[in-house]
Amino acid sequence: MTAQEIRNAFLDYAKQNGHTIIPRANLVPQNDPTTLFTGSGMQPLLPYLLGQEHQAGTRVADSQTCLRAEDIDEVGDNRHTTFFEMLGNWSFGDYFKEQQLPMIFKFMTDIVGLDPKKLYVTAFIGHKEYNIPKDTESGEIWKGLFKAKGINAKEVEIGSEADGYKIGTPEGARIFYYDSTKNWWWRGNKIEDMPAGEPGGPSTEMFYEFDFVQHNKSYGEKCHPNCDCGRFVEIGNNVLMQYLRTKTGFVNLPKRNIDFGGGLERIAQAKMDSPDMFKISVIWPIIEKLEKLSGKKYDSHTESMRVIADHLRTATFLAVDGVVPSNKTQGYVMRRFMRRAIRYAFELGIEQGLCEQIVPVIADIYHNDFPEVANSREQIVATLVREEKAFRQTLRKGLREFDKLFDENVTLRMSQGEAIFMLHDTYGFPYELTLEELYKRDIKLDENWKADFDKVMAKQKALSQTAAKGTFKGGLADHSEITTKYHTATHLMYKSLRIVLGDHVIQRGSNITAERLRFDFSHPEKVTADQIKQIEDIVNEGIIKDWPMGYREENTKEALAAGVMGAFGDKYGETVKVYTVGDPDGVNYSREICGGPHVTNTAKLAEGGKKFKITKEEASSAGVRRIKAILA
Repeated sequence: MTAQEIRNAFLDYAKQNGHTIIPRANLVPQNDPTTLFTGSGMQPLLPYLLGQEHQAGTRVADSQTCLRAEDIDEVGDNRHTTFFEMLGNWSFGDYFKEQQLPMIFKFMTDIVGLDPKKLYVTAFIGHKEYNIPKDTESGEIWKGLFKAKGINAKEVEIGSEADGYKIGTPEGARIFYYDSTKNWWWRGNKIEDMPAGEPGGPSTEMFYEFDFVQHNKSYGEKCHPNCDCGRFVEIGNNVLMQYLRTKTGFVNLPKRNIDFGGGLERIAQAKMDSPDMFKISVIWPIIEKLEKLSGKKYDSHTESMRVIADHLRTATFLAVDGVVPSNKTQGYVMRRFMRRAIRYAFELGIEQGLCEQIVPVIADIYHNDFPEVANSREQIVATLVREEKAFRQTLRKGLREFDKLFDENVTLRMSQGEAIFMLHDTYGFPYELTLEELYKRDIKLDENWKADFDKVMAKQKALSQTAAKGTFKGGLADHSEITTKYHTATHLMYKSLRIVLGDHVIQRGSNITAERLRFDFSHPEKVTADQIKQIEDIVNEGIIKDWPMGYREENTKEALAAGVMGAFGDKYGETVKVYTVGDPDGVNYSREICGGPHVTNTAKLAEGGKKFKITKEEASSAGVRRIKAILA
C-alpha cells in the first residue's frame, strides 16, 4: 500500500463515517500574521475546536500539508522531515473517544494492514493537583480492541519521559500512561500555565514498533514508546478535548471535541515495516532521480540525498502556496531550505540543473492528489531555478571572502573557527567547502577550530530560538491578552493608513508579539511625522469610541466585491470570516477578512490608560514601508 493509497483510503474511510472532506489549508497561515507556517492539521481548524461552527458540519477530515522549520537541522536521519502530511479527522461536539478510538484502530489494522502485534498506545495518567482522573476509559477501549485481535494488552504507569527510560517496555505491556508533558493538550505547553477559560484535554497516541531495531542506550537505559532511538515511531494522536480551565481548577466542556492527526509518511513507513521514511512512495522517486543525476548510490550518500529530497519537497510546496525566496519571514526560511539542498547537491557532484531536474519529479508525485502542484509546475521550476543560480553566485562571493579571511599576509582578528562560521552564516558559504578549500591551499587547521565554530553556532542558535518564540512559534500558541489587543489594533491602524496615505496602501506582511505589532504595507515614500501623528490620532479615536468587534461568515466573492480587505497573497475558500470594527449605529470603520484573535470592544485596548503609539517607521523593501507600534 503506497502513501498515496493510504491517503486516499483514509479520506474514503472518513467519508464513509460521516465526515465532510475539506481542502488543505495554505502552508502560510491565512489571516494569522503571528505564525509563519501551518505546522499541524489542527492549526487551521482551531477556531472550530474552540466553539465556532464549521460550515461543513460537525465532522470533517482532510490531508493537511505541514511544515516545521525547527526540524531543519534534524533532517538527514531516517525519520525527520520538515515537510509532511497530516491525515486528520475532527468531531466538533459530535462523537467522542468511544467512537474515535475503534474507528482509528480499524483503519490502521484492517484498512492499512498494520500488524496489531507491533502497535502500542499511550494515555493520560491523570493529574492529582487538578483532580483530573487517569484516562482509564481510553485504556479500557484500547484493551478491548487489542483483545479482539487476540492480544492481551497489559497496562503500565510510566509518568514522565525520564521515568520511561527507567521502566522501559515490560513484557506484554501495550498501554502506557504518561503525564501531562506527553499526553495532555492545550494551545500552550505546561498544563500549569493554562489560563482560565482555556480548553484542553488528554491525548492518546499510537506507536508502531520496528522490533528489529536495537535500542540506543545513549537516549536512556531502557526503551519505551516515547523513546527517540528509532525503535518506536508515533503514527497517530487522538486529542480528547473535554475540559475547561477555571480560576479554581477544571470543569467539563459542554461539548467535547476530537482532534486526530496521523502522519502520512510515518504510517506509510510503518506499512513498509521500514525505519527509513525516505523509502516511501512520496519520497523515494526523488532519491532515485538523484542517484541517476549524480551517478552515486543512496546507501553511500544517504544524508545528502535525504536532505535534498526533503528540502526541495518543502520548497516546492512553499512555491505552490505563493512564497518566494527572500531575506524576510517565510521567504527567508525557504531560502535556507534551498541553500541547504544546493549545498548537499554540490557534495553529490550536481553543480547545476538540480531544481530543473528534481521539481518535475515532485510535481508528478503529487499531481493526482494536489493538482495545484502540477498546475504551477512551470512557475515553481522558474522560481527555484532562479534561486539556485543566485546561490551559486553566493558561493563565488564566499570564495572571495575566504581569500580575505585566510590570506597568509593578513592577521586574523578571530579564530579559524569563528572565521569559518562567519563564511557559513554571513555569506552562506558551507563550512564543508571552507574545509576543502583550506586543504587545497595547504592551510593547516587549528585543532580547536570545531570547538570555536560550535561555540559561535550555539550562540547564534540561542539568539534564533529567542526570536522564534515571537515569530516562528508565536502564532496560535500565543493568544495572550496583549497579542490579542495588538491584533485588533492592527485592524484600526490598517484603516487609518488608507485614510491618511491613500487607497494604494495594501498589507504586505505582519508580525505580532507580546512586545509590539509590526505591519508592512505598500507605499512609495517615507511616512512623515505629521502623517504618523494623524494615523495615531485616528486609531486612538477609534479606541476611545469603544466600537464593537465582531464577525460573520460571508461569501468570498461577494465580500471582496463589496470592498472587504483581504491579507496579502491569501487564497480563500468559498466563505470567509469578515471582521468588522464600527460604531453601534452600523457605520463601518473597517471590514477585513481575518481569522482572529480579537477583543470584543476597542476600549479594551485602552485598559491601564494606554494609547496607540507608532515607535518606528522604516523601509522594508522596494515600495514597501514598515511600521512598529505599541500600546503604552
